[in-house]
Amino acid sequence: MTTTAVRPYRPADHAAGRRLWGELADQRRSLYPGGGGPDVGDFEEYLTRLDLSGMWVAEHPEHGVVGLVGLILDGRSGRIEPVVVAGQARGIGIGRALLAHVADQARRRGMRRLTVTPDARNLDALRCLHGAGYDRLSAVELTLDLAGRTEDRRTELELHGLRFRA
Repeated sequence: MTTTAVRPYRPADHAAGRRLWGELADQRRSLYPGGGGPDVGDFEEYLTRLDLSGMWVAEHPEHGVVGLVGLILDGRSGRIEPVVVAGQARGIGIGRALLAHVADQARRRGMRRLTVTPDARNLDALRCLHGAGYDRLSAVELTLDLAGRTEDRRTELELHGLRFRA
């Protein structure tokens, strides 16, 4: 893949947006089997959010829309949700381009900070976000699995001397 441009989301991007949202949902289900997560139909609900400040897509001249990022207002701060790149387009800088674009938009709107909440098991996303400058750990979300599922303990993390399953 070569030149990919980041531009505002348009209604004509709806099918591509649903496809990317579906990839995001599939990836989440593969990381957390049986754990739920977003559904492809949630894309329409997302589009109607009152706190949605903007959406942008990465468009490749031959492959069309290959990435999507959204900016959610949170007071004087912003939250990136979602950031997704098509499977065949990952690893070539599209995610970082989307993140740089949304950061520029947030600066122009006078926001003080941006946050993003990747899945703890998504190492590719964590690496991309860290490489794009998201290196400050600002919150930890813990989960109690009430269904009693036993999960792979190979994905563990230590934080302040405590061990957690990712």
